[in-house]
Amino acid sequence: MNSRLLAFLLFALLAVPAAAFEPFIIKDIRIDGIQRTEPGTVFSYLPVKVGDTMDDAKADASIKALFATGFFKDVSLARDHNVLVIDVKERPAIASVEINGVKSSSFSKDQLRDNMKYVGLVQGRIFDQSALDKATQQLKNAYTAKGKYGVQVSSVVKSLPRNRVAITFNVAESAASQIRQINIIGAHAFSEQKLLDQLSLATPTWFSWFTGSDEYSKPKLAGDIEKLRSFYFDQGYLEFSVDSTRVSISPDKKDIYITYNITEGPKYTISKVDVAGPEKIISHAEMRKLISVKAGDVFSRKQVTESTKRISDRLGTEGYAFANVNAVPDVDKERHQVGFTFTVDPGQRVYVRHINISGNDRTKDIVIRREFRQLEGAWFDTGKVKNSKQHVDKLDYFSEVDIETPPVQGTNDQVDVNVAVKEKSTGQFSVGAGVSSGIGIILSASVSQANIFGTGNYLATQVSTSPVNRVISVSYTNPYYTDDGVSRGFDVYKRNFDTAGMTMVSQYTTHTNGADVHYGIPISDDQSINYGLGYEDTTIGVTPLSPQRFYDYIRTFGSTTHTYMGTLGWSRDSRDSAIYTTDGMMQSVSLEVGLPQATALHYYRLMINNQFFYPLTKDMTLMFNNNIGVGGGYDGKPLPFFKYFYGGGPGTVRGYYPGSLGPRDSTGLATGGDRSFVLSGELMFPVPGMADEKSVRMSTFVDAGAIYGPVIQSTYPQSLGMHYSTGLALTWISPMGPLKISLGYPIHPQPGDNLQKFQLTIGNMF
Repeated sequence: MNSRLLAFLLFALLAVPAAAFEPFIIKDIRIDGIQRTEPGTVFSYLPVKVGDTMDDAKADASIKALFATGFFKDVSLARDHNVLVIDVKERPAIASVEINGVKSSSFSKDQLRDNMKYVGLVQGRIFDQSALDKATQQLKNAYTAKGKYGVQVSSVVKSLPRNRVAITFNVAESAASQIRQINIIGAHAFSEQKLLDQLSLATPTWFSWFTGSDEYSKPKLAGDIEKLRSFYFDQGYLEFSVDSTRVSISPDKKDIYITYNITEGPKYTISKVDVAGPEKIISHAEMRKLISVKAGDVFSRKQVTESTKRISDRLGTEGYAFANVNAVPDVDKERHQVGFTFTVDPGQRVYVRHINISGNDRTKDIVIRREFRQLEGAWFDTGKVKNSKQHVDKLDYFSEVDIETPPVQGTNDQVDVNVAVKEKSTGQFSVGAGVSSGIGIILSASVSQANIFGTGNYLATQVSTSPVNRVISVSYTNPYYTDDGVSRGFDVYKRNFDTAGMTMVSQYTTHTNGADVHYGIPISDDQSINYGLGYEDTTIGVTPLSPQRFYDYIRTFGSTTHTYMGTLGWSRDSRDSAIYTTDGMMQSVSLEVGLPQATALHYYRLMINNQFFYPLTKDMTLMFNNNIGVGGGYDGKPLPFFKYFYGGGPGTVRGYYPGSLGPRDSTGLATGGDRSFVLSGELMFPVPGMADEKSVRMSTFVDAGAIYGPVIQSTYPQSLGMHYSTGLALTWISPMGPLKISLGYPIHPQPGDNLQKFQLTIGNMF
């Protein structure tokens, strides 16, 4: 029973005899004892007024009504002739609320005060002991929700003049209680460590400070019970059960112990697999090809569920949006076998009535609709709806894209496609810095808008102060220059390139002013052809450290060129994500040609890039990367030396100094080459303890690569042929841009190779 109700009953019982008097007609009402409460407020709650006849029943009702307001801690009634006298003692008002002892970065005092407002403990309100008790408990709950079970919270109420009180909470914080031990009793088929690896809760590790995996919570415990159940069901243990869980805490409230009691049961195998249902849409033979379980296999709930989904999705591509596919089990407990009959009810074929878009306050509807492969009025297709979502995702204008397909009420053959997006900022102004282990500090500034005026068009200006590559550029692209998805873009740029910032590369400079126009033509959902025409005005410079053949080139062909360039390319991108890729491929072939002209560069550069991603498990992905570059000249002119390929360092062969592979000049610096080859394999996986964090990923790699080109006779050792390395890498999509760290170990390096095992790149390189 709360304190307000107890006080009310007590005073009500005491007040009844005190208020007993002969009935009389009220000529006036006088209120004594009020300090803050207005008399009109009291009159508004009184069930009697002047002119009424006062008796014991009305006196009792009056006392109850005034106590119920919560304004008073004592109420009494008296009669002065025919005047009703109401004597009250007001509850104190809250003058201030202070919280002492909060040191945890998880909370702020303002946040905790805001939480107290919900229970009525706020400055200016009437003080209520029950609200104080609730606020005290709420403070404790805030800490225990963070695993700090040892927290102590006390409160002090200090009386102040004018019937006010000051409330002070004293908090004695404690360190977060940690899971000290997790026991699983009843496990025989798997080691305890194998089972612990399936759980979210864990004992402290190096990464617990980041993941919070060692902090207990009931939702996490419930999730872990389901993870254990799923693991056993996928390994054939159909009768597995978690009998009980016990959570205990040490007396000092610093350590938590969790115990699971489980029963594994026998291991089941599949006895038979049948299919039942009509064959007018897809045959039973085709359905069986979609079922991944077969007789003799160990039972796996995951495989059975995925099989039903594949059949359902296949029917969905034919317009049967509400197909019902069930795997009906036939359990033989004596033989420890289970058979399944996949019963298929396709239901009614449906078509799409409307595609409804919501949440796009800035982005125009057409920008989203033109990415849709599912059309209004057409038969519903699960694959096209999924593909449409992927295309809207790849716009990178939205932080969330959700699609629902509810049936249209009153019909059995129509659905709506409801697209809900959550827009994110697509404009960016940045002034930042980056650092590369081979280039040095890079200052950059850019202003870009990837979705200008909500049209989906891209506009950007960029400035980079890299010691190697200084750039000023303006770019504009319209991805839907035509309704068929043909894109058109323009670039205007000024680029100064100086290899003096690359310690191991032959010295030269170029100063280029250029512009280009380019087009992209889609030829399928994930493939496109692009072509363009550009113009560059380039001035070439050499230094006293430049090799003789650079001087010879300038003497023969001049230091200034005016070149029209033609580009032609093909690209394919079927990756499931551009940031955290787990499946798919990215391929491109591009050709750059200097078009014939008297003062132009007569050259070509062909580049072939391939990336293939293969998911090995839920968290592990194998990636193969291959880059090939070939260049040359025509009409009696060579490939200009400043168009050469370079190898070594991030993006090529890690563990070697950037640009250091291949032929070298008489000073021992790399000159690059007219052919390049890079091949790498990389096993990517989450950082231990951070499996749910998609912005960071580790990998182990093997790189191989070489640069081929003219070899100069020199006393310095060359770096010719294939080079190999292996090591570990970490990639983090940080707020300042991509951060890449690699620790590469060259395999059988050649004498004179320039090695750099640790390599770091922060920010985007221009």
